[in-house]
Amino acid sequence: MSARDDILSNIRRSLGVTGRETIRTQIAEERLERAPKGLIPARGQVSGEERIALFKAQVESSLATVTEVSSPADVPQSVASFLRDHNLPATLRMGADLRLKAMPWGETSLEISHGPSAGKDLNAVSHAYGGVAETGSLVMISGPENPSTLNFLPDNHIIVVSAKDIAGDYEAVWSKVRFTFGKGSMPRTVNWITGPSRSGDIEQTLLLGAHGPRRVHVVIVRD
Repeated sequence: MSARDDILSNIRRSLGVTGRETIRTQIAEERLERAPKGLIPARGQVSGEERIALFKAQVESSLATVTEVSSPADVPQSVASFLRDHNLPATLRMGADLRLKAMPWGETSLEISHGPSAGKDLNAVSHAYGGVAETGSLVMISGPENPSTLNFLPDNHIIVVSAKDIAGDYEAVWSKVRFTFGKGSMPRTVNWITGPSRSGDIEQTLLLGAHGPRRVHVVIVRD
């Protein structure tokens, strides 16, 4: 028995409980559920088209680029156009996300690689768990579907996000993550991406790509 278990056992013994009482457990869970939330900025408290417009504006203000497509089937051509417009090679690495896998990549001339990046990939595409209109951030869940290495190692990171998964604020996304995965199955890592990597440490000169991608391009899927 650890010191922590010993202390808790002494507390339960003094209270005359075991810690397995159903009613006491329910009371504790309800108190946690009703815990007051912290201050949430009003900027993100919008919905519908206004939320999408705010998200796009915040994405662009973070030095990333953004485009919209009407359905998942339009994503590959949109990605190919982005790479071509920036004179980048037609190569792309992605994880095992079923949403990405179902898209018609074969209709493009892109050379697709799969799995985590070892640091030699110039371009990568991931599918975000969600977005945050308040700051233009993308929420990335770690796992083989969207390896975290794709968030940091390639020079150019293209992130696909469904319009329906764009929330107003951080708190709404965290609530969704907890509801989706639950205790015992939460993702190992949740990365929040707001624009390309940057640093102003040296003489206060902004340098892109300091610790990650030089470019972040967001594709919003309206479907």
